[in-house]
Amino acid sequence: MAVVWPLVAGATLLKLLFISSYRSTDFEVHRNWLAITHSLPVSKWYTEDTSPWTLDYPPFFAWFEWLLSLVAQYFDPQMLVVSNLYYASQSTVIFQRLSVIFTDLVYIYAITEFQNVSSLMMSSKKISASFATFAQRIVPILLIFNIGLFIVDHIHFQYNGLLFGILLLSIIRILEEKHIEGAFWFCILLNMKHIFLYCAPSFFVYLLRAHCFQAHKPISFNRFSFKNLLALASVVKIVFALSLGPFMIMRQHGQLLSRLFPFKRGLVHSYWAPNFWALYSGLDKILTFLCVRVGLISRESVPEASMTGGVVQTYKHIILPSIPPAVTFVLTVLAMMPALAILWMKPTKTAFLRTLILCSFASFLFGWHVHEKAVLMIIIPMTLFVLNSREDARLFLLLSVTGFYSLFPLIYSPLESMIKVIMMIISSCVSFEMLSTYYSSKISQESILPLLNTPESIYILGFIILGVFNSFGFWLFQLDQRLPFLPLMLTSIYCSLGIIYCWIRFYHLFAVEETNDFASSSSKNSENKDDSKSKKENRKKHS
Repeated sequence: MAVVWPLVAGATLLKLLFISSYRSTDFEVHRNWLAITHSLPVSKWYTEDTSPWTLDYPPFFAWFEWLLSLVAQYFDPQMLVVSNLYYASQSTVIFQRLSVIFTDLVYIYAITEFQNVSSLMMSSKKISASFATFAQRIVPILLIFNIGLFIVDHIHFQYNGLLFGILLLSIIRILEEKHIEGAFWFCILLNMKHIFLYCAPSFFVYLLRAHCFQAHKPISFNRFSFKNLLALASVVKIVFALSLGPFMIMRQHGQLLSRLFPFKRGLVHSYWAPNFWALYSGLDKILTFLCVRVGLISRESVPEASMTGGVVQTYKHIILPSIPPAVTFVLTVLAMMPALAILWMKPTKTAFLRTLILCSFASFLFGWHVHEKAVLMIIIPMTLFVLNSREDARLFLLLSVTGFYSLFPLIYSPLESMIKVIMMIISSCVSFEMLSTYYSSKISQESILPLLNTPESIYILGFIILGVFNSFGFWLFQLDQRLPFLPLMLTSIYCSLGIIYCWIRFYHLFAVEETNDFASSSSKNSENKDDSKSKKENRKKHS
């Protein structure tokens, strides 16, 4: 606790500086939701469409907006009028900004709770008392000063701090073996924002295996606890009944689901998330451009947005086959399956957290209409592993730099663009310095940056070249008229290469780690069998 609160004070002061900064359309989205939940009966929450930014989060988040509206009316009642589209008085801005800062306390609380289980995520190296104090600060600093959250919540505008606080709290309760409470918080989270379905398979498999069976013994129905299963099922049913029940009674569940899962939005988001489909769509653009140049297809047959616009709700591929939602679902499940199988066979706490990260990876890389902000669902849980091993720290550094840079297109106003670059540089330098100090890692002839090898270091330094080109070279070569989508496409493709690399390395680390543990446990079992066998033979000789 003593370690966290000075950091919180510093972070809060920084957040207050962003109150009057650039804000995205998400600011109007949440203002509109305040108005809908405050001014209209519950029966109209998911049918109201005066604004294009209709309510499309689960019911618990709608109730959260309703609670905020009870306070908002004392700041400026006009913000709660549904017809006041794009209303942004100074009082409205102050209230909404402060509401994000205030609800970040859930995130801070979860970080303080993590201190109780942090020993699980620390390496076994022997350290002095003074160095242990330094080590205890690393994870809180990385979590509290997560630059991605600053960009997305306190400039762009969202409430991810609240949501990730609940996610961390559910993870921590699982690590503390408080399975029922962990399941409760995760169900609350799913009914706040359904994107966290990405990591739901890891919770399902681990809780079924570790809570309903005996985790450290072979699977047998003799060891299956129907009582524990009933307790878990009851928690899930109660939470979902409270959330969805009223809308099922009003026969609005179909309308609710259509808002939550709008499959008509297209394969990629308007800003391409740096995933497999960014590579796929980028390849399609390149092939389309080449085919137009050599005359295989006419320029008139190519829609304008497909070649240059880029920022659209749907994107149809020209050369490559268009991908339906079913394909993305199958690929996502296939990418998750090896990790879930390992977790089922060896349901340890570490395996649970690694599987959660890998499920988030799979959903981010292969999912349908993925938002670029979802990369935080990988980075934040992975932060808990930075003191576990050098390899974990190395992958975190690669992923965090890549993931944070991938969020840069969200902020394009001049002043805030300068701020995001400064924050990124400071964040990266602090992260590298703390983790290289912890692992006593120095720059050698085989590396340029600490903890990274030479190719990885070159990749990270490549962001400098990419940033300079996107800021100056793009205009210098007068590409803004002919290829306005080029900077965004280059950012998405370059970042997707780094994220896919981290996914492969993290999967390999998980598989090797569990294989070695299995081999060591097997050898111990065989040694125990040999010992017992020799003891039996000695008894026979003596008898």
